[in-house]
Amino acid sequence: MKVILLGEIKGKGGEGDIVDVAQGYAENYLFPKKLAVAATKGELKQLEQRRNNIAKREEKRLADANALKASLDGKQVTVDVKVGDEGILFGSVTAAMVADAIKAQHDLDIDRKRVELGKPIKVAGAHTVPVSLYRDIRAEVVVLVGVTAADAAAEETAEVAEEAAAEEAAAEEVAETVEESAE
Repeated sequence: MKVILLGEIKGKGGEGDIVDVAQGYAENYLFPKKLAVAATKGELKQLEQRRNNIAKREEKRLADANALKASLDGKQVTVDVKVGDEGILFGSVTAAMVADAIKAQHDLDIDRKRVELGKPIKVAGAHTVPVSLYRDIRAEVVVLVGVTAADAAAEETAEVAEEAAAEEAAAEEVAETVEESAE
C-alpha cells in the first residue's frame, strides 16, 4: 500500500516521502498516529503544493542537526556509578543515563532513543558513544564511566608513559643484541 509520510519514520523515510508499506502497518499504526496518509490522487496533488514548505523545514532540520553536532561532537560526559574492585560496574550505564548526563553537563536536550549504545556499558573507563541527531548525522561523545576527567587524563598519561618505557626497553634489548653480535 502506498502512503505519504507526514513526519520522519526511522527506516522508512522523511516528511513528504511516498513509500510502500504493508496494509496492516498503515491501517493499524501509521494512520491512527497521524504519521501518514493514503497516497490518493487528491493527497498527491496537495503534496505537490506543499513540497516547497517541506523543503524549507528539511533545510532547517539539517541546519539545526549540524549545529547540534558541532556543539556536541567530541565532548566528554561523566557518569558516576558504583564500580567494583576490578573496574566492573554494579549494574550498567544505559542510554537514558547518558542522555541525562549530556543534559546536566552541557545543557543540550538529547532524546535517549538517539543515543546508540548498542548494549549497556558494564565496565568503568572511557567509552565513545555515537548519538544520532537526524537521519545520517551523528555525533561522537566520550562517556567517562566511574572516572573523573582528571583521572582519565592521568590514566592516559600513564598509558603513554608505559608505552614509552616499553619502547625504551625494546631499544635497549636491540642495542644489547647488536653489541653481542659485534663481539
